[in-house]
Parts: sequence; C-alpha cells; structure tokens
Amino acid sequence: MRAALKAIGVGVLLLLVAAGGAAWVKREEVARLWAVQKLFDPERIIWNFGHMGALFHAVELPIGPGDAVQPMLAGEAVPLPAGSQERIAARRITGIVVLSEGLMTHESYHEGTGAEDLRISWSVAKSYVSALVGILLDAGEIESLDDPVTRYAPALAGGAYDGARIGDVLRMQSGVAFNEDYFDYWSDINKMGRIMALGGSLDSFTAGLDGRAGPPGEIWRYVSMDTHVLGMVMRGATGQDMATLLGERLLKPMGLEGRPTLLTDARGQGFVLGGLNMMLRDYALFGLLYLQDGRLGERRIVPYDWVRESTVPSANTAPGATRYGLHWWIPKTGEGEFMAAGIYGQYIYVNRPARVVIAVSAADPGFGQEAVRDGMIDWFREIAIANVEAR
Repeated sequence: MRAALKAIGVGVLLLLVAAGGAAWVKREEVARLWAVQKLFDPERIIWNFGHMGALFHAVELPIGPGDAVQPMLAGEAVPLPAGSQERIAARRITGIVVLSEGLMTHESYHEGTGAEDLRISWSVAKSYVSALVGILLDAGEIESLDDPVTRYAPALAGGAYDGARIGDVLRMQSGVAFNEDYFDYWSDINKMGRIMALGGSLDSFTAGLDGRAGPPGEIWRYVSMDTHVLGMVMRGATGQDMATLLGERLLKPMGLEGRPTLLTDARGQGFVLGGLNMMLRDYALFGLLYLQDGRLGERRIVPYDWVRESTVPSANTAPGATRYGLHWWIPKTGEGEFMAAGIYGQYIYVNRPARVVIAVSAADPGFGQEAVRDGMIDWFREIAIANVEAR
C-alpha cells in the first residue's frame, strides 16, 4: 500500500513537470500530492486519518452540533474482554465506543487521539450512501431499484455502467471490470487517485470506465466506483449535491455531536465512497439508528423496510466468504449481525440479538488479512456477550 501511494505521488509530480513545470502548480496542489504520497506512512497515518480535511478538498456538511435527537447517555461501564489491550495495540486502534441498549458502556481513545477528532470513514461511508438511497426511494425521488442507473445519470450511457440497475450497483454486482489493487500503479483505483490529485472529475472518470467483467446482476465483485455511481444517481434524481443530501436528509435529523466533513474532488463532487470525517460517537450513533430499525427517539429517519432489506445477505458472494447486502457487510455465519467496514480497520458493528453497537477507528496495517477481519468479528462478539451478561 505505502509503495503504491509513493509511486502515485512520484508519478503525479513527473506528470506535472512534463506538463510545464511547477510554475503553474498552486502551492496547495503540491501539498495535496505530497499528502497522497505520505498518507499511509506508519509515522504519520494516525495524524493524517484525523486531519483529512486539512490535507484534501473537503466541505462541511450542513448540520449544526449540539441538537442531538437522542443524546448519547452513559450507562454502567463494562470492561473490555481479556486480551483487548493487546489487540488494541496490535491493530493500532485509535478509538472504541460501545453502546448497549442505547447506553454507552465503553469509550476509549488511543495513540494520542481524542473524542472530538474527526476520523476518516473510508468505506464505512458506503453504508451511509445506502441509507440515503433508501430515504430517496421512500420519498419517490428514485422510483425503483430496477431502474437503470442511466435513467438518473445519463452521463454513464455508453460506458461500462450502461445496462446496470441501481440494485445491481447496491449489491456490488454491476459487472464492471475494476482493479482495486493499491500495489499496482496502473490499477483503476490508483488511476482514480491520480485524477483527484490532478484536479480531475470523479464523474468523468467513472463515465469513462468501459471494461466489463460480466453481465450486471450476476457475480459479486467489490468495485468502489459503484458507490460513486449511486451518488451520481442521487444527484440526478434530486438536483442536489451529495454534501447537501447527506447533511440534510440523513445526518442533520440524527443530531450529531460534531460537525462532519466530506472530502471532494477539485470540482466539488463528493467522495462518497470513502470520504466522511466524523467523531467516533457519531459513527456509533449511525449504528444505533440501524439497531433501532431507522429511528432515533421518536423520529423516523430511514425506512424500516429498507433497514431490514439492506442488512441481510442478498449479493452473490462466494460460498464461505463474508456476505454482502445493500452496501452492508454480514459475517460469514450467524444471524442478526451486520457491519460497515473500511480500510485500515474502520468499523460500525451492529448485533441485533445482543442490542449492541460497536464503533472502531484504527490505522491497522493488517486490515487486508482475512484472519485479522475474522478476529475482529470474534472480538466484537466477545464484547457483545460481556455487555449482555452485565445487564
């Protein structure tokens, strides 16, 4: 990962020199290029993950702090299971918030971080996008998951997404060929990074994808740009940008403690596939919203049926693999558990039977290992059991 990002940074700088040198490059653009290069350096990663808005283009979401619909109340503290401190150190966990029956039973911060830090979501943001799709579907602004994405995002016509339905994209079954290998300089995900660093358009990049790995709706393949397509669909359906939609339709009704930000490209197009920055308590609040089937207090925010449909397996994942719903992950075994997950160990874990929510932020260098991910789920289950036993 770090080698790939270093290659991106050097490659981008060479492109800038070839295009005419540093004379036309703004100082802040050079700073962003170096930020990309150093983003995952072990010595800087924790600070970077808490200051993304200072490193890249970002906008504040239209929401005010201090007006929580259901303030996060503290319950009786429940100790973490034996061995947790060793896991926290090994996984470079920066924060943990545990809610049991809606009450906070554990909150701790590590590696020099604090409660008011805005931590980067990475792909945890994808589950927020899913919630927003359900809200717009319920409002009639999106008619059906069977609609082709080109109905709302005509710029995608003629490209790899032509023929894919909204439901296909939600299940990561768009059929689009997309290489997410961060170690491959020419992978699609690294091309996207260079586009953002050079001031390009995420919409144009997505519309320009033309490779297909198979027909839409058949095989599950994790393609991060599928989430950007959902953003294009929602912008087309409403005429509003994603920062406005996320802030006004989802986050403001929740009543967050902090003032979140969203990363964007240079054109102001929201980086919704991974660019939310929020306090860890507010990530936990989103898990509580889903534990309570789309309600906080007396306020219905996400439709009940959508919460239930989104958080059960519906994608054609491989046998024995972690399962997938509508932009939510479901563990390999068991019922009533689901989670949002992002690179380097970001999680919102929800356990319905135990009535427990766990939010974790981290800078975990081993996040890509299957054994690490499975171990985190086992740990979450231990925490959930401890909270049930403590009641």
